[in-house]
Amino acid sequence: MTREQKREILSFLEGQFKESQAIVVCDYKGLTHRELEDLRAMARDADCKVQVAKNTLVEIAVKNAGLEEITLTGTNIFIWSSDQISACKVADKFAMATKDKLTIKSGVIEGKFADAKRVNAFAKLPGREELLGMLLSVWTAPARNFVTGLDNLKKKKEEEAA
Repeated sequence: MTREQKREILSFLEGQFKESQAIVVCDYKGLTHRELEDLRAMARDADCKVQVAKNTLVEIAVKNAGLEEITLTGTNIFIWSSDQISACKVADKFAMATKDKLTIKSGVIEGKFADAKRVNAFAKLPGREELLGMLLSVWTAPARNFVTGLDNLKKKKEEEAA
């Protein structure tokens, strides 16, 4: 790899990491090419990005992006997204689907180093749509209860009149 290619990869990763809220570092040793393509498709569906890059380049890109430094060893694949939960969910779901061929090592969430336990904890949180549904349910509960009360009052009055 030439210096120019390294600079291009470094600038690409640095720009991506500046915009991301979560970066998940996973060990992908043992995955087949087909499984890697499935991971990329799953990440694309969740609006995440996946990249295999040299550890030193990623360490420099993370540092230049103003995020907390991480130390990388071994074979790593990087999954990142513009929100904190999507990348964590993709990594966790795929790790379970491949029976631990993909293992979550660590990550950077909201600019801070996160161990595997913290990444897994973020993966268990509800997503944006689920949270909006919960919020809508809370907002509509008073109106729903009011309508139910009026309906019960109507039935009671009808029974008394009969």
